[in-house]
Amino acid sequence: MSLGEYDYEPIRGLPGSLPAGETLLWQGSPAWRPLARRALHARAVATYFALLILWELGRTLYARAPLAPALRIAEILLALGTVTVGLLCLLAWASARATVYSLTNRRLVIRHGIALPMSLNIPLRLIDRMALSRHADGSGDIALGLPRGERIGYLLNWPHVRPWHLAQPQPTLRAIADASRVAALMGRAVGSTGAVPPETARSAAQTAGTAGTAASHAA
Repeated sequence: MSLGEYDYEPIRGLPGSLPAGETLLWQGSPAWRPLARRALHARAVATYFALLILWELGRTLYARAPLAPALRIAEILLALGTVTVGLLCLLAWASARATVYSLTNRRLVIRHGIALPMSLNIPLRLIDRMALSRHADGSGDIALGLPRGERIGYLLNWPHVRPWHLAQPQPTLRAIADASRVAALMGRAVGSTGAVPPETARSAAQTAGTAGTAASHAA
């Protein structure tokens, strides 16, 4: 795997022209709204500020204290919450706009980075497992397992890593539309390298996807 800056893209999302025998199978980018909700937790932050406002107003009413000071505090919290959530949404939009996932018959390339553009090249022969998580909004995440000897930087590649897998970071395609189709395509591509049988890769992705769907609906 290689990680580095790029200045010119002969093909959008790829740091160089494809060599002979390599073909582009699929390209895509994260959807910024699901990325804001799940990677940047914009909804959780909004809920947090809403609870703070309700707590302040409820505490004031319970104590039968003057309401004017509590309303001023609520206005400040509302303004802070709006700005914070707005910045998170802006960051998600910029990250989605700067990210391109490219799948070829030999590798997966994750081009990302807002201020410092980078590309992460993952040979398909190194992918030994896949986990597909589908969500109620129609998007999904595809996490890729790598052998023990292969490591990527968690913080350097965030949010394109599986959450909380710090010891062995897993590169992840986040907030992908039609993730089931992309996972099946990737399973076939990985299987064609001979590293993992295509049936095994597809089966693992579909099993994880079913669990991911149930978890997302339960949440």
